[in-house]
Amino acid sequence: MIISQIIGGLGNQMFQYAAARSLSVERNQPLRLNIAEFDGYGLHQGFELERVFNCPAEIATKAEVGSILGWQFFSVIRRVLARPGMAALRRDGFVVEPHFHYWPEINRIPKDCYLVGYWQSERYFEKHASEIRADFAFKLPLSDRNSILSEQISQVNAVSLHVRRGDYAKNSKTRARHGLCSPDYYQRAINYISGQVEQPRFFIFSDDMAWVKTHLKMAFPCYYVDHNRNEESYNDMHLMSLCRHHIIANSSFSWWGAWLNPAPDKIVVAPVKWFADKNNNKDLFPPGWVTL
Repeated sequence: MIISQIIGGLGNQMFQYAAARSLSVERNQPLRLNIAEFDGYGLHQGFELERVFNCPAEIATKAEVGSILGWQFFSVIRRVLARPGMAALRRDGFVVEPHFHYWPEINRIPKDCYLVGYWQSERYFEKHASEIRADFAFKLPLSDRNSILSEQISQVNAVSLHVRRGDYAKNSKTRARHGLCSPDYYQRAINYISGQVEQPRFFIFSDDMAWVKTHLKMAFPCYYVDHNRNEESYNDMHLMSLCRHHIIANSSFSWWGAWLNPAPDKIVVAPVKWFADKNNNKDLFPPGWVTL
């Protein structure tokens, strides 16, 4: 059995699921998700995979987690053992992502395993991308307002542009780790796209539209999308995925919005500096994505 520990916002949850799901398909093993870390979790919208997508994975029971982790089952102990330098104390099946870039040793881990990490690389699931796309089919139809938007998107050379600020801007600890994409990045990305795409129309998604309107000078037609909030925010990802091309933020949310677009000739522009610190992100972007 493969158990994936799920935590974070929707984009992070999708990476954690996709890596474990690919491994389960490869090995023909059952997949379970441990969502116990969401107890008392006050960020984002809680566990969203089951509500948003048609993911087939079941929720792990305490007995299933305990069967792999033994005495290391308890959450306080798990958090301590997940820290760097604690690998020697972990059970063989307790697998913690050792670094941010792709880790090929994941293919050699024990058959029964408990995965902890973010696993933010397409390389973890590219062999089973078709299954992942099917699992990440949106469960609910778009609302009337979003459906009208999707019609507009389908009729033009639509470019999604995502500006994430929110906790990145308001929380000093989060900002110190992730950083913020600058107006200069967005202007260069807009210039690049407009040089490649005839008559682009930009659909701008943000949790801080006032900042966007102040700092981004748009010389092309654009539509500001900021009505999908809180538990409805996943609809922004759905709409992003319907666009023809993409300018993403340093955000797993818009990464997936771009990835879920299946068009082989799409243009995706991403920030070369994904983190404020020096994490190695060389495996974060699929081949063909443009970094600026």
